[in-house]
Amino acid sequence: MSNFDDLFEAKPQQEQEDRPFDKEAWAEKKQAERQEVYELADATTQEVAADGDKYKAFLDVKSRLIHYSATNALLVLAQRPLATQLRDFESWKAEGVSIKRNESHIKILEAGDNYERPDGSIGTSWNVKRVFDVSQTNSRQRPRPAPQVEDRLLLQALIRKPPVPIQGIDELPNNMGAYYDHDQSVIVVRRGMEAHDIFRSLSKEIAHAELAAADPNYTRADAGFAAYSISYVVCKRYSVDVSGYDFSRLPDSFRDADPQSIRATLNEISDVAKDMTSRMSRALEQNKPPRTKEQER
Repeated sequence: MSNFDDLFEAKPQQEQEDRPFDKEAWAEKKQAERQEVYELADATTQEVAADGDKYKAFLDVKSRLIHYSATNALLVLAQRPLATQLRDFESWKAEGVSIKRNESHIKILEAGDNYERPDGSIGTSWNVKRVFDVSQTNSRQRPRPAPQVEDRLLLQALIRKPPVPIQGIDELPNNMGAYYDHDQSVIVVRRGMEAHDIFRSLSKEIAHAELAAADPNYTRADAGFAAYSISYVVCKRYSVDVSGYDFSRLPDSFRDADPQSIRATLNEISDVAKDMTSRMSRALEQNKPPRTKEQER
């Protein structure tokens, strides 16, 4: 006969109660993780400012991940410089895509809640976000190369809603392709050039005009490096030849600055490049020819 009496015996008390959630320990861990990411961003910032090839690699990351902040582009450069498409684990999972074994995540920063500083100003907290590149997944979908856009459409997209009027002109000094005249608030373009020469010249001068619109103390000399860099990013994103761009000699004012000042320049470049390419993207989408029945099938 079975004995079930043990079911009703008093249970020995657990030697150790479940620990309550330690909010302070959790906050300290998160802060330490953020600090680690900040230090990586600072170290990469200084590397980028000290080495032309490293700086160019940063611009390449930016051209592919155009909507990423300068800081996150630096973090991607440090951890996976050839990344093209980043998502977190849950986003990949939602698409039925799994992460390959032994793949390490990439840490970037994501804006959290706003908070009030002691002086009454509003700040934004930042959280560490873990993402994976498409190359770290089993996805068969790979990033498509930049679409080859017909030259006229590409130029039309570039000059869509320019910050200042653009005019053609027969000659410019020193064989310049285009020039932003800050005093007259106009960009002039030399007639008779090839499409990609126009694109490279004009993208740089539009960048100058955008930088001038944002800075009441604009001077062409001070903005030259940023405008040149923005032009590179825009050209790279739209598969315009960038072999002539040279970053082997970075400006002393950039190279010798502290990480915060360097990132301020990178943010400026990042923001203008994103704005210019976003306008182009909208223009190209609007001018896209309708799909044929064969394409729809």
